[in-house]
Amino acid sequence: MAPGPLPFQAPEPHRETLTVFVRGLEVQAGIGVHDHEQGRLQTLVIDVSLELGAGDVDGLSDTVNYETVAEAARAIVAAGHVGLVETFADRLALACLDDPRVRAARVRVEKPGALAGTIAPGCEVVWRR
Repeated sequence: MAPGPLPFQAPEPHRETLTVFVRGLEVQAGIGVHDHEQGRLQTLVIDVSLELGAGDVDGLSDTVNYETVAEAARAIVAAGHVGLVETFADRLALACLDDPRVRAARVRVEKPGALAGTIAPGCEVVWRR
């Protein structure tokens, strides 16, 4: 026996969110709280994931340009020494939230070479408006 029609109308599909991300961005930063970290640059590996609304994306002006994310990270580096990767991550997340289209920012910062026996210690923060 063939199945009958569904007893309800399926809702039209819609996009709930759009995520724009940058993964593996490497910057050389003055970072760290220990004496041996002062006055030298260290590699940070940064992943950023931005949650945007569900609006139509027909052009670059409708989304977040990847280069804007990289520029924000480089601006934090250029501003001078940062004590903690947590502080760096917070600053970058808040810079990304300056764009009104961004509803949430997830920033992960790894500091390779900072802890023997690991690939990379670091942190991840999520800021939401």
